[in-house]
Amino acid sequence: MLEDDGAKARAIASCTRALELSDRNACDVELLSVGGFSPLRGFMNEDEYEHCVETMRLKGSELLFGLPIVLDTNCEDTKAGDRVLLKYQGKDVGVLTVESKWKPNKPKEAKMCYGTSSIEHPGVAMISMERRKYYIGGKIEGLNIPQRPFPCPTPAEVRAGLPAGKDVVAFQCRNPVHRAHYELFTRALHAENVGKDAVCLVHPTMGPTQDDDISGLVRYKTYVVLAEEVKNPQIRWAYLPYSMHMAGPREAIQHMIIRKNYGCTHFIIGRDMAGSKSSLDGEDFYGAYDAQDLAKANAAELGMKTVPSLNVVYTEEEGYVTADVAKEKGLNIKKLSGTKFRQMLRGGEDIPEWFAFKSVVKVLRENI
Repeated sequence: MLEDDGAKARAIASCTRALELSDRNACDVELLSVGGFSPLRGFMNEDEYEHCVETMRLKGSELLFGLPIVLDTNCEDTKAGDRVLLKYQGKDVGVLTVESKWKPNKPKEAKMCYGTSSIEHPGVAMISMERRKYYIGGKIEGLNIPQRPFPCPTPAEVRAGLPAGKDVVAFQCRNPVHRAHYELFTRALHAENVGKDAVCLVHPTMGPTQDDDISGLVRYKTYVVLAEEVKNPQIRWAYLPYSMHMAGPREAIQHMIIRKNYGCTHFIIGRDMAGSKSSLDGEDFYGAYDAQDLAKANAAELGMKTVPSLNVVYTEEEGYVTADVAKEKGLNIKKLSGTKFRQMLRGGEDIPEWFAFKSVVKVLRENI
């Protein structure tokens, strides 16, 4: 990220063309500029892209890297050597020095990265129908952080606020935090491989996710009120400008790399993490534990530890316990589906406090 105003002015003056970024592209530019995708410092060139697609590694260093980071364009006359001013919502956010331009093999990218080339998969639909004809690669010089209605602290800012020498357990989510989530990530602090006085970094992705997800701004409001309600000194909150791909196992690797750059030592890996279903028949594209298995297999190389996501359930007799304890003791489990919760929310019905926090429910009622 360029800090000096003079350097920014010179970089802008050197540009020969401009490109307005999509929401997804703006997230990538920001993470490249602030070190969220470190050691990557620019959009992948063709050879780097092909290598990542095929091997899940960065060309040259052979470091693990879950998904290719690319910039798309329909511009026919963009060429190597161009200096492109990158804009988001009319504001200057970066300068790209174009080093390569190519027409990607999108079916291959889809098959290798998402495990399918079917546009029933939201990630495949995105690269097939949303991304444009060409990819261009090259180094990024950050100018300004994209303006959003919520803060997204940089890796350096997040690391500065974490306790020195203590384990930091990352919790990734793309939905409001309800009671079961809270039980899950607070219990993770007591996992066998987590040290004393550890903290949990709740680090939701705030870029585009799936069409039916709650917007980033509304979710941010729920996190703010929840942080105030629980006032738990072992929980830290930060917001990640990342666009979900729903790529299952390979996206789990991507999340671990990003969270390591933000100062985390451990990562909670949930059942069917970053999974997705067919838009036609609802069938899962990945096995329930595919992401966990790939993450565990590569955790040591990434310098991270995984914390399996506990299957916690609410019981009439003992409140939240793990599912195996509930089964062993013959406890009565209470359930509320996400669909039923949304129906109750929109219908003005009372939401049971064992399921959701009052403060979160209030925000959701006011905003959806």
